[in-house]
Formats: sequence, structure tokens, C-alpha cells
Amino acid sequence: MPPVIPECRADADPDVMYDALDEAGCLVVHDMADVDTCGRVRTELADHVEAAPASDDDPEDFYPGKTHRVIALMHRSPTMRDLMMHPVAEQLGDRHLLTNCTKWQLNVSAALEIGPGARDQILHREEDLFPYFPVPRPNLILASMWAMSDFTVENGGTQLVPGSHRWSADRVAEPAEIVRAEMPAGSVLFWLGGTLHGGGANVTEDDWRYGIVLTYTLGWLRQEENQHLSMPAADAFALPEAVRDRLGFSMDYGDGGLGFYDPSVLVAGQKRDQG
Repeated sequence: MPPVIPECRADADPDVMYDALDEAGCLVVHDMADVDTCGRVRTELADHVEAAPASDDDPEDFYPGKTHRVIALMHRSPTMRDLMMHPVAEQLGDRHLLTNCTKWQLNVSAALEIGPGARDQILHREEDLFPYFPVPRPNLILASMWAMSDFTVENGGTQLVPGSHRWSADRVAEPAEIVRAEMPAGSVLFWLGGTLHGGGANVTEDDWRYGIVLTYTLGWLRQEENQHLSMPAADAFALPEAVRDRLGFSMDYGDGGLGFYDPSVLVAGQKRDQG
């Protein structure tokens, strides 16, 4: 049988979601965000996306051209903080990441608008960030793609290789093993850090595919996007504690105290900034 990406609704049994994601290494969850929520995200990020260059393509570049890319979304979009903390993402993060840490954190936040003429991205694993672990690796990353517009085969639906999170490092995906995610706006594609994937080619004439990438990693690993520079500390500490912790402004206790700090230094800095 040809590979498929399992699908469910946001109100599905959490155990069913976990088992499907664990088995296939990817899962589409529908009805995660309504039309109004998607609209608010697009409005809050509109100026940044419009200002981001969509450069000509360089075949040697890991990132295909003809794509708008914007990061630091938690600083730029209040609505994105709600999506980051969505109950389904929280449930899947707890189940897949807490086996290897005491706290997990946001790894990357990025808006990706793939334009007509963009090529397929090279297949890769999110966990290739951490090459010192042998493949297949323990769960180090949970990734998600929020569809802000409809995803189709033609407009750049994400490429995935179901089951590849259990492959050896030297196995190469055959064309028949690659599936492209199709989902309406408001759906979310989740995949494990070991699953081969890549952005899809946009072969349409005028359909820009808009997605939001949120990936999460273990609390004791370095974040790919430095959240401590993407979100000013004073702004982060004005947020609810749960949101702040998910951004990585906390300690991962483990057997010690990774990430300890002196709160008085932060207070002194805030007083200085306020004059």
C-alpha cells in the first residue's frame, strides 16, 4: 500500500493521536484554528511578511527561493502565543518529549509563504541539528506546521516520508515513499524530529502557500532560534508563567539546575530601562 499521512480532528482521543504520530512519524490534525484566528495571525504578521524578501532561487541553497520567511513570531504576534500553547500541541509535546527531559521548550517559530516557482526542498530531519546522537535518535524534537492557507499538492504542501523516523541514517527515500500534505487552513501537520520532510514545490501561477512552523525541543538542548534574543526578557517576564516557560525562560531541573539565573539582575535591568 502507498504511504499515507494519518488524519484526525482536534477533539480526537489524545491516545489515538499519540499512537498515530508515533507509528507514522507524522499526523494531520484538523480544526485546530478557526478562520478568525488565522486572520488575526496573518494581520499581525502582515508587515513583516511583506517586508521579507522572496529571493531568486539558488539550487545549492538549503532554503528554496521565492519564499517569504519571518521569525521571532512570539514577539511579533500575540495570537501566535495562543497557538504555541494549544492543548493538542501540549498533549503531544508532553507525550513525545517528557521521556527525555523535565521541561520542553519552543525551538523555532517561523512564517513561511511559498510562492509560485519555488522548488522542492531537500528532504531532511529536524533532529539533524543534533548530529551527535546516532540515528534513529530518541525523541528530541516535535515539529508542527500550521496551515494559514489551504495546502495542496500543487502549491507547496509539505513533503513527508511516513515511517522514516525509524530508518537508519543511510536509507534514502524513494519517490513512491514521499507524500505531500494536503489540508485546509486551520489544520496542523505534526511530525517527529526524526521524520524526513521538506517544503514542497509550488507549481501554481498565483497561489502563495502560507504556513507557520512551530517546533519544540528538550529543555536541556540549545534552541535553533535563540528565543532569549528573539523575545526581550522584559517582555517575556510580562507574559504568563506557562508561556514564559514554553519559550525557554525557565530552568530544566533534571539532576541539577540548567539555566539558573539571578532575578535581581533582571529587575535591575528593567529599572534602568525605565529610567
